[in-house]
Amino acid sequence: MRSRSTALPVPVTDAEAAVALTQELVRLRTVNAAGATEVERPAADLVQRLFTEFGWKYEVVEVVPGRPNTVAVVEGGGGDGPTLMFEGHIDVVTEGDTADWTVDPYGAEIRDGKLWGRGSADMKSGVAAMIYGVRALQLAGPFPGRIVVGVLCDEEGLMLGAKAFAASPLAREVDGVIVCEPEGYEVCTSARGGIRLRLDLHGVMAHGAMPQEGKSPIVAGARVVEALAAVQEWAEERYGEHPHAGRVTVTPTVLLGGDPEQLNVIPAHGVVGIDVRTIPGTNHAELIERVREFAKRAASGVGVSVEVTVVDDRPAIEIPEDHPVVTALVDAHRQVHGEAPPFGAVPGTTDGTILTRDAGLATVVYGPGGKWIAHQADEYVEVREIAEYTRVYAAAAQAFLGCDRDTRQRGNGMILKP
Repeated sequence: MRSRSTALPVPVTDAEAAVALTQELVRLRTVNAAGATEVERPAADLVQRLFTEFGWKYEVVEVVPGRPNTVAVVEGGGGDGPTLMFEGHIDVVTEGDTADWTVDPYGAEIRDGKLWGRGSADMKSGVAAMIYGVRALQLAGPFPGRIVVGVLCDEEGLMLGAKAFAASPLAREVDGVIVCEPEGYEVCTSARGGIRLRLDLHGVMAHGAMPQEGKSPIVAGARVVEALAAVQEWAEERYGEHPHAGRVTVTPTVLLGGDPEQLNVIPAHGVVGIDVRTIPGTNHAELIERVREFAKRAASGVGVSVEVTVVDDRPAIEIPEDHPVVTALVDAHRQVHGEAPPFGAVPGTTDGTILTRDAGLATVVYGPGGKWIAHQADEYVEVREIAEYTRVYAAAAQAFLGCDRDTRQRGNGMILKP
């Protein structure tokens, strides 16, 4: 890797174009809603037109009908070298009640130095910045190796786009991935894992006036929720605290049972939903078993049985801070901002989690937007950040692609801790 003293000047980037693309993308309502058959299509069409204009070769893969991955490969023309991937998604969560917003969720208004709207931070600004960062490097002249620009679908759902790309032949050729999710200037070398659990409670239906004849899943559910606090205490003691990812959390998110129109009926069935967030080093199988054990014990006290279903299981991941894709990003941030960035952890999971889990790719997360702004009303991104991240992405690609083969091989020790 080039030292900082001999780093090349940052390629000239088109900040105005990156901001304009962010606005165009935000104005397209690409909400990942249950049952939707056309989510990313309008934004994917826009991206594809841009790739065509740039002369980039790209492939469109319909992961499921109406849900495309758009993946471009930009050859450097400067001889052999590594393959760097920039990755982002163009689906967004719902805006919710528009009454909670003080701006049009899809207006992409620029005011007070901020670009407002659903997806502005998470993560259409990151997609725009990575595209124009790569474009700047391409226009600056030949570079060794190549860059993969992945605009994937369904990140806000089951991450089907990342799963499809991870299974593709191209994934096996990628040496490092920069995921452009909003992280507030942090270089996130780790990401918390996620386990979603559904607990089905099976009791006995009875009249509300005769509770002795029933076995209430509602009472059992309350006891299970209380028991989950003990599971979290056990996990905190068992796995400790990660310097960036914090501690394991076990959070009940759903408690269902009964019918509001039948207040005199003890229902036979209930549901408890749980969102578990883990840190590198957590044994997911052990933790799931502990939830099952505590839940069954709590429910059995009122004669209710518990069936535990693992809805989703995503590992916590971590990459060494001296991996070339990390050092390239750190050096680029320093080159643009004049100081090194802080390291951090992704509080949830990103497509990078899937790319690491399924394809073994080294992933680091770094992108425009506040770390905690995602999915909120009045979502925004600072306009200046779009320009800054575009420059950092161009400089990071330049640094990584100038990395010699020996250095890349020495830094290939990615850590995956399921």
